[in-house]
Amino acid sequence: MRETNRKDSLYLKLLRLLVLSAAAAGLVFICLNYAGVYIIDRHCYQPEYIEKKNREHIEKLQNYIDGYQLHSRDADRLYEWVKDQYVTSIRVYKDGIQVFDAEYPEQEVWEENIGISEYGWETYYTVHFADGEAKVHIQGWYAYQFYNYALTAELTLAFLLFLLFVLLGIRTKMDYIRVLSSEIAILEGGSLDKKITVKGKDELAALAESLDRMRLSFRNLIRSETKIAQENRKTVTEMSHDLRTPVTSILLYTEILKKGKYSGEGQMKEYIEKIDRKARRMKQLTDNLFAYSLVTGENEIPLEAPESFSVLFYDLFSETCSYLEQRGFLIEAEAEWEECLLRVNTDYVTRVMDNLTSNIVKYADPAKPVFLRTVYRDGMAGFSIQNDTAQADGPVESTGVGMSSVRSMMKKMNGTCKVWQFHKTGQPCGFGQCGASFKVEILFPVCGGEA
Repeated sequence: MRETNRKDSLYLKLLRLLVLSAAAAGLVFICLNYAGVYIIDRHCYQPEYIEKKNREHIEKLQNYIDGYQLHSRDADRLYEWVKDQYVTSIRVYKDGIQVFDAEYPEQEVWEENIGISEYGWETYYTVHFADGEAKVHIQGWYAYQFYNYALTAELTLAFLLFLLFVLLGIRTKMDYIRVLSSEIAILEGGSLDKKITVKGKDELAALAESLDRMRLSFRNLIRSETKIAQENRKTVTEMSHDLRTPVTSILLYTEILKKGKYSGEGQMKEYIEKIDRKARRMKQLTDNLFAYSLVTGENEIPLEAPESFSVLFYDLFSETCSYLEQRGFLIEAEAEWEECLLRVNTDYVTRVMDNLTSNIVKYADPAKPVFLRTVYRDGMAGFSIQNDTAQADGPVESTGVGMSSVRSMMKKMNGTCKVWQFHKTGQPCGFGQCGASFKVEILFPVCGGEA
Protein backbone atom coordinates (compact mmCIF):
# COMPACT_ATOMS: atom_id res chain seq x y z
CA MET A 1 0.00 0.00 0.00
CA ARG A 2 1.50 3.28 -1.06
CA GLU A 3 2.21 6.04 1.45
CA THR A 4 -0.34 8.86 1.63
CA ASN A 5 0.94 12.41 1.67
CA ARG A 6 0.04 14.07 4.95
CA LYS A 7 -1.66 16.98 3.24
CA ASP A 8 -3.89 14.52 1.35
CA SER A 9 -4.92 12.69 4.55
CA LEU A 10 -8.63 12.22 5.17
CA TYR A 11 -8.21 13.77 8.62
CA LEU A 12 -6.82 17.01 7.23
CA LYS A 13 -9.39 17.01 4.45
CA LEU A 14 -12.18 16.67 7.00
CA LEU A 15 -10.61 19.41 9.14
CA ARG A 16 -10.36 21.71 6.11
CA LEU A 17 -13.97 20.92 5.22
CA LEU A 18 -15.15 21.80 8.76
CA VAL A 19 -13.13 25.03 8.84
CA LEU A 20 -14.29 26.14 5.38
CA SER A 21 -17.90 25.21 6.15
CA ALA A 22 -17.76 27.13 9.43
CA ALA A 23 -16.21 30.13 7.66
CA ALA A 24 -18.86 30.05 4.93
CA ALA A 25 -21.67 29.69 7.50
CA GLY A 26 -20.15 32.51 9.57
CA LEU A 27 -19.99 34.77 6.51
CA VAL A 28 -23.62 34.00 5.72
CA PHE A 29 -24.56 34.75 9.35
CA ILE A 30 -22.80 38.13 9.23
CA CYS A 31 -24.57 39.04 6.00
CA LEU A 32 -27.96 37.94 7.34
CA ASN A 33 -27.39 39.76 10.62
CA TYR A 34 -26.45 42.96 8.84
CA ALA A 35 -29.49 42.68 6.58
CA GLY A 36 -31.78 41.85 9.52
CA VAL A 37 -30.58 44.78 11.61
CA TYR A 38 -30.96 47.11 8.66
CA ILE A 39 -34.53 45.99 7.96
CA ILE A 40 -35.56 46.13 11.63
CA ASP A 41 -34.03 49.57 12.10
CA ARG A 42 -35.75 50.87 8.97
CA HIS A 43 -39.11 49.61 10.21
CA CYS A 44 -39.05 49.97 13.99
CA TYR A 45 -37.43 53.40 14.31
CA GLN A 46 -39.84 55.26 12.09
CA PRO A 47 -41.67 58.04 14.08
CA GLU A 48 -45.05 56.80 12.88
CA TYR A 49 -44.37 53.26 14.11
CA ILE A 50 -43.04 54.47 17.48
CA GLU A 51 -46.05 56.77 17.96
CA LYS A 52 -48.43 53.94 17.13
CA LYS A 53 -46.80 51.53 19.61
CA ASN A 54 -46.68 54.25 22.31
CA ARG A 55 -50.39 54.91 22.03
CA GLU A 56 -51.16 51.18 22.15
CA HIS A 57 -49.24 50.86 25.43
CA ILE A 58 -50.78 54.07 26.86
CA GLU A 59 -54.20 52.56 26.23
CA LYS A 60 -53.10 49.36 28.00
CA LEU A 61 -51.80 51.46 30.91
CA GLN A 62 -55.05 53.42 31.15
CA ASN A 63 -57.06 50.19 31.22
CA TYR A 64 -54.75 48.84 33.92
CA ILE A 65 -55.14 52.03 36.02
CA ASP A 66 -58.92 51.98 35.64
CA GLY A 67 -59.09 48.34 36.61
CA TYR A 68 -57.20 48.83 39.86
CA GLN A 69 -58.17 52.51 40.52
CA LEU A 70 -54.50 53.35 40.88
CA HIS A 71 -53.13 56.62 42.21
CA SER A 72 -50.20 58.24 40.51
CA ARG A 73 -47.99 57.29 43.43
CA ASP A 74 -48.86 53.51 43.47
CA ALA A 75 -45.31 52.63 42.47
CA ASP A 76 -45.54 48.90 43.15
CA ARG A 77 -48.56 48.33 40.90
CA LEU A 78 -47.12 50.54 38.18
CA TYR A 79 -43.84 48.65 38.27
CA GLU A 80 -45.67 45.31 37.95
CA TRP A 81 -47.35 46.59 34.80
CA VAL A 82 -44.02 47.74 33.36
CA LYS A 83 -42.48 44.32 34.04
CA ASP A 84 -45.36 42.62 32.24
CA GLN A 85 -44.71 44.69 29.11
CA TYR A 86 -41.03 43.64 28.94
CA VAL A 87 -40.07 46.32 26.39
CA THR A 88 -41.26 49.55 27.98
CA SER A 89 -40.32 52.02 30.69
CA ILE A 90 -42.45 54.93 31.96
CA ARG A 91 -42.13 58.11 34.01
CA VAL A 92 -45.21 59.69 35.63
CA TYR A 93 -45.51 63.42 36.38
CA LYS A 94 -48.19 64.82 38.70
CA ASP A 95 -48.69 68.57 38.91
CA GLY A 96 -45.47 69.08 36.97
CA ILE A 97 -43.38 66.93 39.38
CA GLN A 98 -42.04 63.43 38.61
CA VAL A 99 -43.75 60.96 40.96
CA PHE A 100 -42.68 57.59 39.40
CA ASP A 101 -39.76 56.35 37.36
CA ALA A 102 -39.74 52.68 36.27
CA GLU A 103 -35.95 52.81 36.23
CA TYR A 104 -35.93 53.49 40.02
CA PRO A 105 -39.13 51.85 41.28
CA GLU A 106 -38.15 51.88 44.97
CA GLN A 107 -37.07 55.50 45.12
CA GLU A 108 -39.53 58.23 46.09
CA VAL A 109 -38.59 60.44 43.19
CA TRP A 110 -41.06 63.20 44.04
CA GLU A 111 -38.83 64.27 46.91
CA GLU A 112 -36.24 65.30 44.36
CA ASN A 113 -38.75 67.67 42.72
CA ILE A 114 -37.81 66.73 39.18
CA GLY A 115 -39.93 68.91 37.00
CA ILE A 116 -41.48 67.96 33.67
CA SER A 117 -39.90 70.97 32.05
CA GLU A 118 -36.44 69.40 32.44
CA TYR A 119 -37.26 66.91 29.64
CA GLY A 120 -38.88 69.27 27.22
CA TRP A 121 -37.84 67.27 24.08
CA GLU A 122 -39.86 64.22 25.13
CA THR A 123 -43.46 63.37 24.28
CA TYR A 124 -45.98 63.13 27.15
CA TYR A 125 -49.39 61.50 27.20
CA THR A 126 -52.27 62.38 29.53
CA VAL A 127 -53.37 59.50 31.73
CA HIS A 128 -56.25 59.63 34.29
CA PHE A 129 -55.38 58.24 37.73
CA ALA A 130 -57.71 57.99 40.72
CA ASP A 131 -56.12 61.16 42.15
CA GLY A 132 -56.44 63.12 38.92
CA GLU A 133 -54.68 63.64 35.60
CA ALA A 134 -50.98 62.99 35.15
CA LYS A 135 -48.50 63.20 32.35
CA VAL A 136 -46.78 59.97 31.33
CA HIS A 137 -43.68 59.60 29.24
CA ILE A 138 -43.34 56.11 27.77
CA GLN A 139 -40.20 54.70 26.24
CA GLY A 140 -40.48 51.44 24.32
CA TRP A 141 -37.77 49.17 22.95
CA TYR A 142 -40.06 47.76 20.34
CA ALA A 143 -37.27 46.49 18.10
CA TYR A 144 -35.77 44.36 20.88
CA GLN A 145 -37.97 41.31 20.30
CA PHE A 146 -37.43 41.51 16.56
CA TYR A 147 -33.67 41.51 17.11
CA ASN A 148 -34.04 38.32 19.17
CA TYR A 149 -36.25 36.66 16.58
CA ALA A 150 -33.90 37.65 13.77
CA LEU A 151 -30.81 36.48 15.68
CA THR A 152 -32.41 33.10 16.39
CA ALA A 153 -33.41 32.68 12.74
CA GLU A 154 -29.97 33.76 11.52
CA LEU A 155 -28.13 31.36 13.85
CA THR A 156 -30.45 28.50 12.87
CA LEU A 157 -30.01 29.18 9.16
CA ALA A 158 -26.21 29.51 9.50
CA PHE A 159 -26.03 26.20 11.41
CA LEU A 160 -28.16 24.46 8.79
CA LEU A 161 -25.92 25.84 6.05
CA PHE A 162 -22.86 24.59 7.97
CA LEU A 163 -24.38 21.09 8.12
CA LEU A 164 -25.30 21.30 4.43
CA PHE A 165 -21.76 22.27 3.41
CA VAL A 166 -20.26 19.47 5.54
CA LEU A 167 -22.69 16.88 4.17
CA LEU A 168 -22.05 17.99 0.59
CA GLY A 169 -18.31 17.68 1.19
CA ILE A 170 -18.68 14.24 2.76
CA ARG A 171 -21.08 13.13 0.04
CA THR A 172 -18.26 12.98 -2.51
CA LYS A 173 -16.34 10.48 -0.37
CA MET A 174 -19.53 8.55 0.39
CA ASP A 175 -20.23 8.25 -3.34
CA TYR A 176 -16.68 7.00 -3.85
CA ILE A 177 -17.12 4.46 -1.03
CA ARG A 178 -20.33 3.24 -2.69
CA VAL A 179 -18.46 2.87 -5.99
CA LEU A 180 -15.74 0.83 -4.26
CA SER A 181 -18.37 -1.28 -2.52
CA SER A 182 -20.12 -2.09 -5.81
CA GLU A 183 -16.80 -2.92 -7.50
CA ILE A 184 -15.79 -5.19 -4.61
CA ALA A 185 -19.16 -6.94 -4.94
CA ILE A 186 -18.33 -7.55 -8.61
CA LEU A 187 -14.97 -9.04 -7.59
CA GLU A 188 -16.73 -11.24 -5.04
CA GLY A 189 -18.89 -12.52 -7.88
CA GLY A 190 -15.77 -13.87 -9.57
CA SER A 191 -15.21 -11.21 -12.26
CA LEU A 192 -11.56 -10.17 -11.87
CA ASP A 193 -11.46 -8.07 -15.05
CA LYS A 194 -13.33 -5.14 -13.46
CA LYS A 195 -10.75 -2.45 -12.63
CA ILE A 196 -11.01 -0.82 -9.22
CA THR A 197 -11.54 2.94 -9.53
CA VAL A 198 -8.65 4.93 -8.02
CA LYS A 199 -9.65 8.53 -7.34
CA GLY A 200 -7.62 11.06 -5.39
CA LYS A 201 -4.52 10.64 -3.22
CA ASP A 202 -5.93 9.97 0.24
CA GLU A 203 -6.25 6.78 2.29
CA LEU A 204 -9.30 5.64 0.30
CA ALA A 205 -7.37 5.99 -2.97
CA ALA A 206 -4.45 4.05 -1.48
CA LEU A 207 -6.88 1.33 -0.35
CA ALA A 208 -8.44 1.20 -3.83
CA GLU A 209 -5.00 0.94 -5.40
CA SER A 210 -4.10 -1.95 -3.08
CA LEU A 211 -7.38 -3.68 -3.93
CA ASP A 212 -6.66 -3.31 -7.63
CA ARG A 213 -3.17 -4.76 -7.22
CA MET A 214 -4.67 -7.63 -5.27
CA ARG A 215 -7.21 -8.13 -8.07
CA LEU A 216 -4.43 -8.27 -10.67
CA SER A 217 -2.44 -10.70 -8.50
CA PHE A 218 -5.44 -13.01 -8.14
CA ARG A 219 -6.19 -12.80 -11.85
CA ASN A 220 -2.59 -13.56 -12.80
CA LEU A 221 -2.48 -16.40 -10.28
CA ILE A 222 -5.68 -17.93 -11.66
CA ARG A 223 -4.46 -17.53 -15.24
CA SER A 224 -1.12 -19.05 -14.29
CA GLU A 225 -2.80 -21.98 -12.56
CA THR A 226 -5.13 -22.44 -15.53
CA LYS A 227 -2.20 -22.38 -17.92
CA ILE A 228 -0.26 -24.86 -15.80
CA ALA A 229 -3.31 -27.13 -15.60
CA GLN A 230 -3.72 -26.96 -19.39
CA GLU A 231 -0.04 -27.67 -19.92
CA ASN A 232 -0.19 -30.58 -17.50
CA ARG A 233 -3.25 -32.01 -19.24
CA LYS A 234 -1.52 -31.57 -22.60
CA THR A 235 1.65 -33.21 -21.29
CA VAL A 236 -0.22 -36.13 -19.78
CA THR A 237 -2.19 -36.59 -23.01
CA GLU A 238 0.95 -36.50 -25.14
CA MET A 239 2.83 -38.78 -22.76
CA SER A 240 -0.06 -41.23 -22.76
CA HIS A 241 0.05 -41.30 -26.55
CA ASP A 242 3.84 -41.66 -26.60
CA LEU A 243 3.78 -44.42 -24.00
CA ARG A 244 1.03 -46.30 -25.83
CA THR A 245 3.23 -46.83 -28.91
CA PRO A 246 6.18 -48.59 -27.19
CA VAL A 247 3.80 -50.51 -24.92
CA THR A 248 1.91 -51.80 -27.97
CA SER A 249 5.19 -52.78 -29.64
CA ILE A 250 6.43 -54.54 -26.50
CA LEU A 251 3.15 -56.48 -26.20
CA LEU A 252 3.35 -57.42 -29.86
CA TYR A 253 6.95 -58.71 -29.67
CA THR A 254 6.35 -60.55 -26.38
CA GLU A 255 3.32 -62.25 -27.92
CA ILE A 256 5.44 -63.34 -30.87
CA LEU A 257 8.11 -64.67 -28.53
CA LYS A 258 5.56 -66.46 -26.34
CA LYS A 259 4.04 -68.21 -29.33
CA GLY A 260 7.43 -68.91 -30.91
CA LYS A 261 6.54 -67.22 -34.16
CA TYR A 262 10.11 -66.41 -35.20
CA SER A 263 12.34 -68.01 -37.83
CA GLY A 264 15.40 -68.54 -35.68
CA GLU A 265 17.58 -67.44 -32.82
CA GLY A 266 18.77 -64.39 -34.76
CA GLN A 267 15.23 -63.12 -35.21
CA MET A 268 14.48 -63.84 -31.53
CA LYS A 269 17.47 -61.71 -30.47
CA GLU A 270 16.28 -58.97 -32.83
CA TYR A 271 12.84 -58.95 -31.14
CA ILE A 272 14.44 -58.92 -27.69
CA GLU A 273 16.60 -55.94 -28.68
CA LYS A 274 13.51 -54.12 -29.95
CA ILE A 275 11.73 -54.84 -26.68
CA ASP A 276 14.78 -53.50 -24.81
CA ARG A 277 14.85 -50.29 -26.89
CA LYS A 278 11.13 -49.73 -26.38
CA ALA A 279 11.46 -50.34 -22.64
CA ARG A 280 14.35 -47.88 -22.40
CA ARG A 281 12.28 -45.37 -24.37
CA MET A 282 9.44 -45.81 -21.86
CA LYS A 283 11.86 -45.29 -18.97
CA GLN A 284 13.19 -42.12 -20.57
CA LEU A 285 9.65 -40.78 -21.08
CA THR A 286 8.63 -41.55 -17.49
CA ASP A 287 11.85 -39.98 -16.15
CA ASN A 288 11.17 -36.82 -18.15
CA LEU A 289 7.59 -36.70 -16.90
CA PHE A 290 8.74 -37.15 -13.29
CA ALA A 291 11.33 -34.37 -13.64
CA TYR A 292 8.76 -32.06 -15.20
CA SER A 293 6.23 -32.73 -12.41
CA LEU A 294 8.90 -31.90 -9.80
CA VAL A 295 9.74 -28.59 -11.46
CA THR A 296 6.15 -27.44 -11.97
CA GLY A 297 5.18 -28.50 -8.45
CA GLU A 298 7.69 -26.20 -6.72
CA ASN A 299 6.21 -22.76 -6.17
CA GLU A 300 9.37 -21.00 -4.98
CA ILE A 301 13.01 -21.99 -4.90
CA PRO A 302 15.84 -20.41 -2.90
CA LEU A 303 18.37 -18.48 -4.99
CA GLU A 304 21.96 -18.55 -3.82
CA ALA A 305 24.13 -15.54 -3.02
CA PRO A 306 25.36 -13.51 -6.02
CA GLU A 307 28.30 -15.18 -7.73
CA SER A 308 30.53 -14.38 -10.70
CA PHE A 309 29.23 -15.55 -14.09
CA SER A 310 32.56 -17.18 -14.90
CA VAL A 311 32.69 -19.03 -11.57
CA LEU A 312 29.17 -20.39 -12.08
CA PHE A 313 29.48 -21.56 -15.69
CA TYR A 314 33.16 -22.04 -16.64
CA ASP A 315 33.46 -25.57 -15.26
CA LEU A 316 29.93 -26.44 -16.42
CA PHE A 317 30.76 -25.34 -19.98
CA SER A 318 34.00 -27.32 -19.92
CA GLU A 319 32.29 -30.49 -18.71
CA THR A 320 29.50 -30.13 -21.28
CA CYS A 321 31.95 -29.62 -24.15
CA SER A 322 34.04 -32.63 -23.02
CA TYR A 323 30.97 -34.85 -22.73
CA LEU A 324 29.63 -33.91 -26.16
CA GLU A 325 33.05 -34.39 -27.78
CA GLN A 326 33.22 -37.86 -26.26
CA ARG A 327 29.84 -38.59 -27.86
CA GLY A 328 31.29 -37.66 -31.25
CA PHE A 329 30.10 -34.04 -31.60
CA LEU A 330 32.24 -31.17 -32.87
CA ILE A 331 32.02 -28.23 -30.43
CA GLU A 332 32.75 -24.63 -31.39
CA ALA A 333 32.74 -22.60 -28.17
CA GLU A 334 33.04 -18.79 -27.98
CA ALA A 335 33.12 -17.71 -24.36
CA GLU A 336 33.83 -14.16 -23.21
CA TRP A 337 33.71 -14.03 -19.44
CA GLU A 338 32.62 -10.50 -18.47
CA GLU A 339 32.70 -9.58 -14.80
CA CYS A 340 29.08 -9.64 -13.59
CA LEU A 341 27.14 -11.22 -10.73
CA LEU A 342 24.24 -13.67 -11.03
CA ARG A 343 21.88 -15.27 -8.52
CA VAL A 344 20.94 -18.82 -9.49
CA ASN A 345 20.01 -22.18 -8.02
CA THR A 346 22.94 -24.50 -8.76
CA ASP A 347 20.78 -27.62 -8.82
CA TYR A 348 18.42 -26.04 -11.35
CA VAL A 349 21.31 -24.80 -13.49
CA THR A 350 22.76 -28.33 -13.62
CA ARG A 351 19.38 -29.79 -14.55
CA VAL A 352 18.92 -27.15 -17.27
CA MET A 353 22.29 -28.00 -18.79
CA ASP A 354 21.54 -31.75 -18.51
CA ASN A 355 18.26 -31.30 -20.41
CA LEU A 356 19.92 -29.25 -23.15
CA THR A 357 22.80 -31.75 -23.42
CA SER A 358 20.33 -34.66 -23.62
CA ASN A 359 18.45 -32.94 -26.46
CA ILE A 360 21.69 -32.46 -28.39
CA VAL A 361 22.63 -36.12 -27.97
CA LYS A 362 19.17 -37.29 -29.09
CA TYR A 363 18.42 -34.91 -31.94
CA ALA A 364 21.57 -33.10 -33.13
CA ASP A 365 23.47 -34.08 -36.29
CA PRO A 366 26.95 -35.30 -35.18
CA ALA A 367 28.34 -34.35 -38.56
CA LYS A 368 27.56 -30.66 -37.97
CA PRO A 369 29.21 -28.47 -35.33
CA VAL A 370 27.43 -27.47 -32.12
CA PHE A 371 27.89 -23.76 -31.30
CA LEU A 372 28.07 -22.69 -27.67
CA ARG A 373 28.41 -18.94 -26.97
CA THR A 374 28.13 -16.59 -24.03
CA VAL A 375 25.46 -13.87 -24.40
CA TYR A 376 25.13 -10.43 -22.75
CA ARG A 377 22.04 -8.34 -23.50
CA ASP A 378 19.63 -5.91 -21.78
CA GLY A 379 21.11 -6.29 -18.30
CA MET A 380 21.18 -10.08 -18.56
CA ALA A 381 23.92 -12.67 -19.04
CA GLY A 382 23.83 -16.28 -20.18
CA PHE A 383 24.62 -18.53 -23.10
CA SER A 384 23.19 -19.94 -26.32
CA ILE A 385 23.47 -23.39 -27.89
CA GLN A 386 22.83 -23.94 -31.60
CA ASN A 387 22.90 -27.18 -33.61
CA ASP A 388 21.51 -28.78 -36.75
CA THR A 389 19.03 -31.63 -36.34
CA ALA A 390 19.99 -35.10 -37.57
CA GLN A 391 18.42 -37.04 -40.45
CA ALA A 392 15.51 -39.15 -39.15
CA ASP A 393 14.33 -42.47 -40.63
CA GLY A 394 10.83 -41.85 -39.31
CA PRO A 395 8.87 -39.41 -37.20
CA VAL A 396 10.85 -37.97 -34.30
CA GLU A 397 9.30 -38.95 -30.97
CA SER A 398 9.25 -35.93 -28.66
CA THR A 399 6.76 -34.51 -26.18
CA GLY A 400 8.69 -31.30 -25.51
CA VAL A 401 8.70 -32.12 -21.79
CA GLY A 402 12.45 -31.44 -21.58
CA MET A 403 12.15 -27.88 -22.91
CA SER A 404 9.04 -27.30 -20.81
CA SER A 405 11.08 -28.23 -17.73
CA VAL A 406 13.87 -25.87 -18.80
CA ARG A 407 11.40 -22.99 -19.24
CA SER A 408 9.82 -23.68 -15.83
CA MET A 409 13.19 -23.77 -14.07
CA MET A 410 14.39 -20.58 -15.77
CA LYS A 411 11.18 -18.80 -14.83
CA LYS A 412 11.64 -19.76 -11.18
CA MET A 413 15.19 -18.31 -11.33
CA ASN A 414 13.79 -15.06 -12.84
CA GLY A 415 15.54 -15.90 -16.11
CA THR A 416 14.37 -16.47 -19.68
CA CYS A 417 14.53 -19.36 -22.14
CA LYS A 418 14.04 -18.62 -25.82
CA VAL A 419 13.94 -21.23 -28.60
CA TRP A 420 14.31 -20.74 -32.37
CA GLN A 421 13.93 -23.47 -34.96
CA PHE A 422 14.52 -22.64 -38.65
CA HIS A 423 15.05 -24.33 -41.98
CA LYS A 424 18.22 -23.52 -43.82
CA THR A 425 15.99 -21.24 -45.89
CA GLY A 426 15.33 -19.18 -42.75
CA GLN A 427 11.70 -20.29 -42.50
CA PRO A 428 10.21 -21.83 -39.32
CA CYS A 429 9.84 -25.58 -39.38
CA GLY A 430 8.54 -28.47 -37.30
CA PHE A 431 10.59 -30.17 -34.63
CA GLY A 432 13.04 -32.80 -35.92
CA GLN A 433 12.82 -31.89 -39.59
CA CYS A 434 16.07 -32.61 -41.33
CA GLY A 435 18.10 -29.61 -42.33
CA ALA A 436 16.62 -27.58 -39.47
CA SER A 437 18.72 -25.38 -37.22
CA PHE A 438 17.80 -25.44 -33.51
CA LYS A 439 18.88 -22.65 -31.14
CA VAL A 440 18.31 -22.19 -27.40
CA GLU A 441 19.18 -19.00 -25.51
CA ILE A 442 19.40 -19.02 -21.70
CA LEU A 443 19.66 -15.66 -19.87
CA PHE A 444 19.86 -14.70 -16.17
CA PRO A 445 19.34 -11.17 -14.73
CA VAL A 446 22.57 -9.43 -13.66
CA CYS A 447 22.49 -8.43 -9.98
CA GLY A 448 24.46 -5.24 -10.50
CA GLY A 449 27.99 -4.32 -9.50
CA GLU A 450 31.15 -6.13 -10.50
CA ALA A 451 32.37 -9.50 -9.28
